[in-house]
Amino acid sequence: MTREDGEAIAPDAFCIRPAEERDRAAIENIAQSAYAVYLERMDIKPFPMIDDYGVHIRNGNILVLEAAGRVEGYVVLLPRDKDTLLLDNIAVRPGSRGTGYGRALAGCAEEKARSLGCRRIQLYTNEVMTENLAWYPRLGYTESHGCVEKGYRRVYFVKTLL
Repeated sequence: MTREDGEAIAPDAFCIRPAEERDRAAIENIAQSAYAVYLERMDIKPFPMIDDYGVHIRNGNILVLEAAGRVEGYVVLLPRDKDTLLLDNIAVRPGSRGTGYGRALAGCAEEKARSLGCRRIQLYTNEVMTENLAWYPRLGYTESHGCVEKGYRRVYFVKTLL
């Protein structure tokens, strides 16, 4: 496997760790590039493109996946209530799609939820993000409802943890 810059990637040679301020530019770059594909489908910018990652880093709510010394993806996790962790955003550098990094980040979110005593993970995506609408059920998520929030047409999913 290779990254977009041609550097070889060993799929098992990565770590997932809490994000630090030094990761902010990489996280923001991944958000911009990963969500750019949706600009033509939406009438407003996808929220991850305008989110404040500095706040997430300071609050300890974001994990990054690092491989070969470079941040390749991230996940933002927000406590919802004592039983639910919100997987607010997950993204992988477009050149690293297909490496299993997204699945690894999703699995890490589940581990984090369990460690906090949560019984479920909730997430949402936009109704035009058809790739996500197909991907989350493959990870065991079930669609729960749709709604309009902050101008976004969101589809919510939930996964009960064992």
